[in-house]
Parts: sequence; C-alpha cells; structure tokens
Amino acid sequence: MNILIKLATALMLVSALAACATTDKLANVGRAPALSPIVDPTVTAGYRPVSMPMPAAEPAVYQANSLFRSDARGFFKDQRAARVGDILTVIVTIDDSAQIGNTTTATRSSSNQAGLGGALGSIFNSITPADVSADAAIGTNSGVSNTGNGSVRRSERLTTQVAAVITQVLPNGNLVIEGRQEVRVNFEVRDLIVAGIVRPEDIGSDNTIDSSKIAEARIAYGGRGQITDVQQPRYGQQILDAILPF
Repeated sequence: MNILIKLATALMLVSALAACATTDKLANVGRAPALSPIVDPTVTAGYRPVSMPMPAAEPAVYQANSLFRSDARGFFKDQRAARVGDILTVIVTIDDSAQIGNTTTATRSSSNQAGLGGALGSIFNSITPADVSADAAIGTNSGVSNTGNGSVRRSERLTTQVAAVITQVLPNGNLVIEGRQEVRVNFEVRDLIVAGIVRPEDIGSDNTIDSSKIAEARIAYGGRGQITDVQQPRYGQQILDAILPF
C-alpha cells in the first residue's frame, strides 16, 4: 500500500510539473524564446568558487635599484586579461574522433579418466556388466567457449568563439573564467557555455586563448525553442522510459 501511495504521489507531482510547463508554453505561443538576462555569474544559483591545490604563498620582495619583484611574471605590462572582471576571447575548437574495436575469443576443453586395478578391479568386474571395464571406470569431459565483439565509433566537431569573464584569481595566479553566449535565430535560441581554469601565460598577445589550454574545461552547446521541443520526446514517453523495466 505504501508503494502505491508513493507512486501515486510521484505521478501527481510529475503531472503538476508537466501542467506548469504546458501552461508556460501556451503563454508563449507565437513568441520567440526570451533571452536570459546578463547577471554576475558569482551570484547565480549553483555558483561555487573553485578551490584547487595551491603552493605556499611567497611574499613579494623588492630589491633595491631593481624594476623586478619576486612574484613578477613579466617585465612589461600589457592589456591581456589578468584581473577579476577582465574579458578574454576563448577560441572553442573541438574536433575529436575515436574508433575502438575489440574481439575476444576464449576456448577451453578438458578430459579425465580413472580406472581400477588389482583386487579392486576384479571386484568391480565381478559386479558390473561384461561391457564395463575397470580400466576406464570413471570418465569426465568438459568444454568452455566464449566469443565477444565490441566496437565504438564517435565523432564531434565544433568551432566557434566566445568572450569569457574572469570570475576568480587563484592564489597561484591562475584564472577562473566563465562565458556564456546566446544567439536567437527566429524561434530558436542557441546556448554556448565555457568555463574552466587558465594560465595567464597561455593567453595570447591578442587576448585570446584556445579551448585546449583550459583546465577543468566545461563546454556546453545546446539550444531551446520550437525545433528543440519537437526533437524531444513528450513527458509521458520520458516517464514510461524511466519506469518500464522492458
């Protein structure tokens, strides 16, 4: 009974959520999907500052009659992004492909025989039919065969650019960046999100950095709108796919 009550409650909650989503869609019939407002990434829901292993901090020391300090990374100052709030351009280039094929074959066979001799053999022959010999009183045979095949073929390609904002400067000087781009064409919005950790030395003189040099990179490319809605299965089908065991 408790299971039925929980199942009924879950169905009611799902139905309520589906009704809210349907109401929202009905309210926006004939309208283009709205763009998200520009907000501070550090105040959005789910934002968590990055914490990474850091070396011990070294105090800056200035030598007499010298233009250098102990923690300086360069002699000349340029306009590349270096502080919280600065902007740099991320060149997203993803061209990955993988093809894996595995074949496994295993075969094993065994045969064992045991016989009786001497007095025990004579006794055995006297109590068994004439066509049964004590020389091969026990015989076993076994065999195992296993064959497996597997293959993986994958290919992704994405080339674009997005401006990102420095949201945090780590104690060792590395920069935490996050950028989001939304493009609306007719009734479809394309989202591009880039986040990760970069080294100031990897930022080019034109204030750009390649996505392959981003540590802990998080790159998301998707969309929302009429075309995306048509490509997604309906709520009922998604629920059935989640709970049906066959």
